[in-house]
Order: sequence, then structure tokens, then C-alpha cells
Amino acid sequence: MHQQPQVPATTTIDNGRRKTLGTLGLFSLMGASGLISCGGGSTTGSGTSSASATNSTATSATTTSTALSSSGSCVVIPTETIGPYPLSTLLNSSMILRENVAEDKTGVPLQLKLKLVNVNNSCTPVSAYVYIWHCDKDGNYSGYGSEAGTTYCRGVQYTDTNGTAHFTTIYPGWYAGRITHIHFQIFLSAYDSNAQSSKISQLAFPQTITQAVYNSALYTKGQNTSVTSFAADNVFSDGVEYQMATVTGNLSEGYVAELVVGLAL
Repeated sequence: MHQQPQVPATTTIDNGRRKTLGTLGLFSLMGASGLISCGGGSTTGSGTSSASATNSTATSATTTSTALSSSGSCVVIPTETIGPYPLSTLLNSSMILRENVAEDKTGVPLQLKLKLVNVNNSCTPVSAYVYIWHCDKDGNYSGYGSEAGTTYCRGVQYTDTNGTAHFTTIYPGWYAGRITHIHFQIFLSAYDSNAQSSKISQLAFPQTITQAVYNSALYTKGQNTSVTSFAADNVFSDGVEYQMATVTGNLSEGYVAELVVGLAL
């Protein structure tokens, strides 16, 4: 089991909202060429850039998402299902502790920043391990089906002094039954396939940003024809107020997605 001695050994489990995914369709396995590779992306989580005029539609979708309600009180992020593709056994491998998770996958570069805060302590930063996983640009998950033995788009990071976990990856694609999202799981003191986590949830993306990405030549599947709105998604249908990322950047230089994750500890 991976240990971090500075963190208390106890965890607090949120017994809030949990959901069950419906039956998912088959992945679309499509080839691509001439794509942007993120294999050698930044290791700092930086890279926010201003949108150009040609990308004004996409960047106008920047959405504020924090763990604070309009009244200023902290709010716990909703709990979501861990399935269907968590590949939890990968947490037993030391290779999973990495910031750049794209490996050889291509797509629009994405810097992901998840800031953890304690809603029971004035939203102060939380020290913890964060495990993320998501599909590639074609809707495939590593470790399952024809992708068995692969590990792309998965990784664990320990939060910095501000409570933020940084990841370098690619903008996720879509697959039948779901709207664009990234899964994440939080472990306060240690992580492995049997460790108890304090939160499992998912991050959502502004639709106009997603549409701009899927309109690009990089994402050959095009727009999501399976789930076209959050209301139709079987996870986000009850709202994404506390799961919607703030996204900045543009197609040519990539995007930065940030989310404040409220935890009740």
C-alpha cells in the first residue's frame, strides 16, 4: 500500500448521492492520423492561454465552478458511480503515480487541476491522493476489452500545498450512453485496489468547449450523437453545478480545466 506519512490515517466517507450507470453501448474503434500528441506534455499543470479570435466561440464557454454556493457556504461535491471502467487493480502498481497520463494517445492537450477543500473547515486545502481516469479521443478506456494491458489516461497525483492535484492529458472523447466527463477518486492517506476512498465523483465540461473540440479534425467521431445534453445523461441529469469545470484555452494550444472539489472531512 502506498503511504504518505504527513496525512492522517483515517478517512471520512460521504454517504451522499450515488448513482448506477445504465447499459453502455459498444465503443467506436476508429483510427486517426495527423493528430497532436500529448505524450511529452507539461509536468507543472501550467499552460493556460488566452483564446484567439478564431476560437472565441469555444472560449466564451468558460464556466465558473467552485465549491461555494451563491450564499458563500461550502458545498460537498456529489458522489457518483465508480463504474464502469475504474481498473482499480492498477492502483497496486507504482507506475500509476504520474502527472502525465496521456502516454502515446493523441488529441487536444488538456491540463487538469482538481483543488480539494474541506467544507467543514472553511474550505481549507486538503492533502490527499487523487486518481483520475477517462476515455481517449475515440471513446476507448485503457485496460478493458481490446485495450486490455494498456494504461493510458489514468494516473494518481498527490495534492500540492494548495490542495491541488495536477494532470497532463488529452481532452476526452465520447462513447455511447455518456456525455463527456472525467472520473476521479480521492484517497486521504493511502491508495491501492483495496483502499477505502473518501469520495468518488465525475467532472463535466462546458458543452460549447466540447462541441468546438469535436468539430476539429482531431476528433474523427464528431459530435456526440448518443447523449446530447446533461439532462439526457444518466449521471449528470440531476445537475452539474458543482461538477462543471472552468475551462480556458484554445484548440491550437490546448485547454486548462479546473474544478474545486468540496469534501466533508
